[in-house]
Amino acid sequence: MSKDILIVDDERNIRRSLRGIFEDEELTVEDVESGEEAVNQAEENFFKVIFLDVLLPGIDGIETLKKLKKISPGSTIIMMSGHANVEMAIDAIKYGAYNFFEKPLIPEKILLELKHIDNLRKIQAEVIELRKVAGWDEIIGESGKTTEVKKLIARIAPTESRILVTGENGTGKELVARAIHFNSQRKEGSFVKVNCAALPKDLIESELFGYEKGAFTGAAARKIGRFEEANNGTLLLDEIGDMSLDTQTKLLRVLEENELIRLGGNQTIKLNVRIISATNQDLENLIEKEKFREDLLYRLNTIMVEVPPLRERRDDIPALARHFAEQFAEKNGKKKITFDADAESLIKDQPWRGNIRELKNVIERIAIMTDSVKVSAQEIAHLLPGVKSVSRNSVDIEPNDRSLREMMDNYEKIILTNEYGKCGGNVSKLASKMKIDRANLHRKLKILGLK
Repeated sequence: MSKDILIVDDERNIRRSLRGIFEDEELTVEDVESGEEAVNQAEENFFKVIFLDVLLPGIDGIETLKKLKKISPGSTIIMMSGHANVEMAIDAIKYGAYNFFEKPLIPEKILLELKHIDNLRKIQAEVIELRKVAGWDEIIGESGKTTEVKKLIARIAPTESRILVTGENGTGKELVARAIHFNSQRKEGSFVKVNCAALPKDLIESELFGYEKGAFTGAAARKIGRFEEANNGTLLLDEIGDMSLDTQTKLLRVLEENELIRLGGNQTIKLNVRIISATNQDLENLIEKEKFREDLLYRLNTIMVEVPPLRERRDDIPALARHFAEQFAEKNGKKKITFDADAESLIKDQPWRGNIRELKNVIERIAIMTDSVKVSAQEIAHLLPGVKSVSRNSVDIEPNDRSLREMMDNYEKIILTNEYGKCGGNVSKLASKMKIDRANLHRKLKILGLK
């Protein structure tokens, strides 16, 4: 439950005085007399602002501050003391206090501070909103397939349907999920992401469902799980195909009942969470191998959004390259690079097996390494040895101490590299396009290091 104010002070008169000031402003208030009670309150409720005395019985104010910042990092904590000194104030700010007030407290000053805190929260919310818009804008491109994905997002975002986003690594599945959330009725709620592949099997359940104090060794305090964090918002289960079967079973139960019980607890918590899942794996294939529950797939996959690989939307690549160049310049205070026509053509024709993630890294590398403002294809080839430079109108045929055979092999590799990328790595398609025997082409690709 969310409340406005928590007062932590061992002097009853100060607690009563502060409570009266805040309740006159129609704020919800709790007050306690010790650090231990403050920690217990913070585990049960979220307080927007906590007024915390430095000198307390039991654990002192600074130690209480440290614990509160871990339990409730979103709370604004104001320290107060009748025996303040500079060292004490420095420690308080060092460990996360927003401000430090000397007693006796002045009501007008306190209320003005609360107004400043409220304004700051509004500004932070506006910044988050701007970032939400930016997240949508980062789905760059106007190619046919990208336009189809954007239209599908616009159609499904306002609904409550569960979504499964599929696609290769680096294609932008998380951006699609964010765009769905920030264009939905839940956009004021939290967008919470869990990477199922990054969490060890023995931690993912506690991460998803949370746990009570003492639930297991090391559970020193209650932890809210990602499902509860995402309540009234959206939860992205990224790389869902890597989730263990045991966790899949528990997840299925939560999805069916829209409620959970924290590990080590007995209280049922009702949920109102929209689930978006993402994977780069073939879940149908995992079902056949008995590594994924078929009934869970049916629960997750009301609507599927397939994000195409970069090689299938090559017309988006120049715009993406320009976007990443501009983004890098703004972030690092560097010059903004542009690309000449041949350079854009070269970038567009690469295979990009790592998709958008690889393209972003390459553009950043070029921006760091080049001294030019307008980058040529030849500079890219020089900076990135794995990339072969091909002009739209010509190929480098200067001998440069190379034999005719070496020049012909190099030219052949350039052509096959470009066409292999355009065919999406499909050898049969490339063989048909180049009118060459498939077995012979396969050998050539191996010799040239393309396969």
